[in-house]
Amino acid sequence: MTAFVPDVEDSQQQLQRAVSAQLQQPDAGLPRYFYRSEVTYQQELNNVFFRSWLYAGHVSQIPDKGDYFLYEIAEESVIVVRGEDDTVRALINSCRHRGSRVCEASSGHCRTFVCPYHGWVYNADGSLRAARHMEAMPEFRREDHGLKQARVAVRFGLIFINFDPDAYDFNESLKQVDAQMAPYHLDQAKIAHRETYPVDANWKIALGNYLECYHCDTAHRAYSKIHTFKEREHVAAPLNRAMWARAERETGIPDIEKALYRMFREAPGFGACVYTSRYALFDGCKTGSRDGAPLAPLMGDFKGYDGGAGDYQFGPLTYMLNYPDHCILFRYVPRGIDRTDMEIVWFVAGDAREGVDYDREELIWLWHVTTLEDKRIMTLNAAGVNSQFFEPGPQHPEFEDTPKRFLDWYLHALAGDFSVVPPTVRAHRVSSCEMVGKVEKAGTGNGE
Repeated sequence: MTAFVPDVEDSQQQLQRAVSAQLQQPDAGLPRYFYRSEVTYQQELNNVFFRSWLYAGHVSQIPDKGDYFLYEIAEESVIVVRGEDDTVRALINSCRHRGSRVCEASSGHCRTFVCPYHGWVYNADGSLRAARHMEAMPEFRREDHGLKQARVAVRFGLIFINFDPDAYDFNESLKQVDAQMAPYHLDQAKIAHRETYPVDANWKIALGNYLECYHCDTAHRAYSKIHTFKEREHVAAPLNRAMWARAERETGIPDIEKALYRMFREAPGFGACVYTSRYALFDGCKTGSRDGAPLAPLMGDFKGYDGGAGDYQFGPLTYMLNYPDHCILFRYVPRGIDRTDMEIVWFVAGDAREGVDYDREELIWLWHVTTLEDKRIMTLNAAGVNSQFFEPGPQHPEFEDTPKRFLDWYLHALAGDFSVVPPTVRAHRVSSCEMVGKVEKAGTGNGE
């Protein structure tokens, strides 16, 4: 890993000059400064990550009262716990006395959290239960010193948190895709496998790679044999139209083919992105597997295969690709200015039995291979971006439309502009003009 050397002259003023200049070039990629600046990274933490809805985990990780797991991002640690009242909470893992971590294990079960430093004891709801010898301070009140908490939203079995107490209610966003997500019964699903892929690259390189498929033909041969997402509109459009026409009949799911675009600046609230569309697999392919053949029992209410896959976004850093027989969640977590964790979670039906109903190695094969390929090209990308001679080129009008929209949102956030703009009906990159009709049918969830 190359040692990172920050610019000693970096400042908020330099950052804002860079943001203003970049906003004047909406078609260009980001220059080197945005990947190397410590000032920029701290602004990203404050203005992007700590104001956005972030996927923390799945309800199956905390099925019983007192169960917990840790969610970590940058230098923050959060205890996601199911309380005695069955409520899921997100407790900041920092003692209200001297700041020590009160929970060390990555997951477990307990009724209280005890600070290992001075022995303060916290209940599972975050309230302070005991503080040794603090009766020496008559004005001390336990109710004033509970663990701080982040906002929580739980839907489809997915647990999201937000550090901003004034954040937009994410449940209001998520319910707009009930018709497309609820039939998978993810709240009853089983995590078949989880894997974290650390990459020596800035988080924007990792996320930007996911948001475009311009690289797919070059880097992902196995993926590209099955998914039409790597094609230009004129190739993908007829395949999508045919899939939409049969989608409800083959899957048994009403409105499964309908789309909703409320991403980035068009989200209902800052950091509360929600998006879905359904795109076709190539003819003869039923799911994302080594050969396109089914891998596991059908999810939830699905009755069959339509040759399509559901594409989703929840917040700015969480994405899903859902096939009729399994679902895959992608999460991007910054670990520093030049390191990102990419986590993938594979879901199957809750009653599916490993070794009987599915083979775990076959289930994960396609996206494990694809992610290792991504890790390689991201590492090379990061090394090249660090060159003092790097100069970003133009972004492709079709393949890199979504990255451009992300950068517009990102730059406004760095500038302190957290406003949202009215949604517009537009075609998804691979879906041709027919997709506009699909978006209009789906609506925006609020009559806009």
